[in-house]
Amino acid sequence: MLSFLLRRFAILIPTLIGVSIVAFGLIRLVPGDPAELLLGERGGSPETIAKIRGDLGLDLPIYRQYLKFVGNALQGDFGVSIHTQEPVLREFWSRFPATLELGLLALGWAVLLGLPLGILAALKRNSWLDYLVMGGSLVGYSMPIFWWGLLLILLFSVTLGWTPVSGRIAVMYDVPTWSGFLLLDVWRMQAEFAEKWGAFWSAINHLLLPAIALGTIPLATISRMTRSSLLEVIGEDYIRTAKAKGLSRSRTLWLHALRNALIPVITVIGLLLGTIVTGAILTETIFSWPGIGRWMVASVVARDYPVIQGGILMIAVLIVTINMAVDLLYAWINPRMRKN
Repeated sequence: MLSFLLRRFAILIPTLIGVSIVAFGLIRLVPGDPAELLLGERGGSPETIAKIRGDLGLDLPIYRQYLKFVGNALQGDFGVSIHTQEPVLREFWSRFPATLELGLLALGWAVLLGLPLGILAALKRNSWLDYLVMGGSLVGYSMPIFWWGLLLILLFSVTLGWTPVSGRIAVMYDVPTWSGFLLLDVWRMQAEFAEKWGAFWSAINHLLLPAIALGTIPLATISRMTRSSLLEVIGEDYIRTAKAKGLSRSRTLWLHALRNALIPVITVIGLLLGTIVTGAILTETIFSWPGIGRWMVASVVARDYPVIQGGILMIAVLIVTINMAVDLLYAWINPRMRKN
């Protein structure tokens, strides 16, 4: 297990180095000078522009800018936002709970619905139910998030008026921030039960559409993966042996087939948690969700170098860490993985 862990860490380091180079380099390929953008339309004198460039470290050679960026990042310093003058790390963590709350709810409903649908499709192979589940999964996987999100808004918010269009909670509720997870913070607020319940329902109501939009592709992936994995396991010799010994169909399914079929599905679910963070960028932009995705899009438009660099690097570290945890979990569940 130790050698497996060391091999994974050996892959992690060059991955993060590559991400840091991409995050640092791509933003500098975009035309325009951040110092001039910071001064606005009226601009400033060449001396003022030169001073701002010096304060931002943009007057240094590219390689020295990169080494300074990496050195500061290793110490937990990702710079200060050009526009808000707030540390990038603080801004990231203040928005991360909103993204995580949305992502967990999206992945939660995708798992709770995707696993049963995949199992039913496998047990009813080549039936109308199988074709319906697989056809729906193909449609769900093929739909772009921005298009699907707009359709949900037009139907449920504009036409039916059931859900709000944007935000995390109605403006009538003032919820003190404690953890950043609004559903938890609501129950810590000092108010009567009726007001707490109203605020909680408002938060859930605001979460529904973004979570549905974000969880549709994971739902399709999980259902298809569950079906294919279960069909493969059902055809194994030990399943036929269990049936020959007289075990009931349900006992064979739940005790032998499903336990082994879920091993690759667990891996996929863990990897989907990382992709949900990246998918949240479009979802948060469409639904005006105040998470790191919308924050990153606004920073790109504003050419906020420190936020873009630091945000991309922190998101990459988060995704790599999730993938590492999934690999370790998979190796613990399936010992054969440690030898490969």
